[in-house]
Amino acid sequence: MMTNVGVQALISIFVHLLVLVLTWWALQSLKFDLLFRHPKTLQARILYILLAVAISYPVAQFFLDYVNWSLMLPQIYG
Repeated sequence: MMTNVGVQALISIFVHLLVLVLTWWALQSLKFDLLFRHPKTLQARILYILLAVAISYPVAQFFLDYVNWSLMLPQIYG
């Protein structure tokens, strides 16, 4: 039982990190230079990081929920 929880935690961490990296990569295509007066400042970079986390968390959660619900489907039949 504890091994299963550990594996789930490891998979969740991996999925969240993977989606965060993909979100960061996708945000690289946007021109944030136009939004900020000084795009190279620490404030702009922190906002960029927070935006990546804010987008990646619900996306990763969606995929994890989808997999979890898919694994529960066989329980319908018995």
